[in-house]
Amino acid sequence: MLPSDHASPLVCNFERLPPRHETPQERSFGWLAQAHAMAMTADRGGSAGDVGEARERMREMIDRYGCKPDRIARRSHEVSDWAHTRWDDMDIYPLRRAPFGVGARERMLYFERSAGGLFERAYGPGVEPPGDLVHVTCTGYVSPSPAQQLVARRGWGEITRVTHAYHMGCYAAFPALRLAHGLLAAGGAPGRADERVDIVHTELCSLHLDLTMHTPEQIIIQTLFADGAIRYSVRRDHEGRGGGLRVLAAREAIVADSAEAMRWVCSDFGMQMRLARDVAARIAPALVRFLYELFAAAHLDFAREKRGAVFAVHPGGPKIVDQVRDALELDEAQVAASRRVLLDHGNMSSATLPHVWMRLTRGPDAAPDGALVVSLGFGPGLTVCGAVFRRAGGD
Repeated sequence: MLPSDHASPLVCNFERLPPRHETPQERSFGWLAQAHAMAMTADRGGSAGDVGEARERMREMIDRYGCKPDRIARRSHEVSDWAHTRWDDMDIYPLRRAPFGVGARERMLYFERSAGGLFERAYGPGVEPPGDLVHVTCTGYVSPSPAQQLVARRGWGEITRVTHAYHMGCYAAFPALRLAHGLLAAGGAPGRADERVDIVHTELCSLHLDLTMHTPEQIIIQTLFADGAIRYSVRRDHEGRGGGLRVLAAREAIVADSAEAMRWVCSDFGMQMRLARDVAARIAPALVRFLYELFAAAHLDFAREKRGAVFAVHPGGPKIVDQVRDALELDEAQVAASRRVLLDHGNMSSATLPHVWMRLTRGPDAAPDGALVVSLGFGPGLTVCGAVFRRAGGD
């Protein structure tokens, strides 16, 4: 819970940083079928004819288990390999000579270059340096980080502190908000811009495919996750004049006996994800109690306020949104923004929820001024995070 003696921080100034490439989901199915077939036959020393046969088998499997184009229409990716099938020219997935793709070192160097480019775009001409900069990711690690490298290049070292929020997965936007609130409350050295903390997410999930794993679980993962990046600010707003989402309360809990349901671990060829089929079912029973306690922290009653609230649910997959809607007895319109972000972008790990928040502050999906926005995110642990916002006009 946020301390009541502090002014509620405002989450605002969202800027999406689109990855370089975008692929329709139907086309990505074809790419994945070919890539799996290439890896399968290269690993076994097969012929060109074997590739064609394997591709047909994999396409049937992807059509059966993959996230369908009516649920995810397109996905973005920084890795250019997804945009072509010239296998000898691939940066990460040269599958003719390396069925597993390149090793973890090459993938992290690719992350460093790509995330560095995203930071340069985030802080283009006219963007003032923040007092604090929080970098969020679970898809790449290098030190100094892309955030630190930006600060060093720009000569902001006396102005901007860098904090890292790493390896928390899809719910990481909530700990990032908690860090930002603490940094604002703590203040900083004289001369720092202490009224604003910037948060930047750089998620490159497309770096971490293992195309030698042909299981239904991996097909779901490889057709669900996408790349995404976004910058936004958390700032003091004592007089309540700014537009955005005002944080009223936040809460976090770990579901008992669920640690194996979702895993994200280092491997020789990048990160490897494990995802149990019953993740949504495990989360749903804990939600009602969680939300009553979350609303109580904001001095609100969940039962009284639920029907008029807008819900920003992390769309970890179509079933997550479905089961949250059903468990809480919500209308489809209350989760529409989450559904549209999944359709337009896929699951961008930690960058996904900030995209939902952005939609609720501008454009046709914007929540009415003064409306309660209830946000929920889920990740390894299984961790359930939530926040209650109030929509503030002007953003």
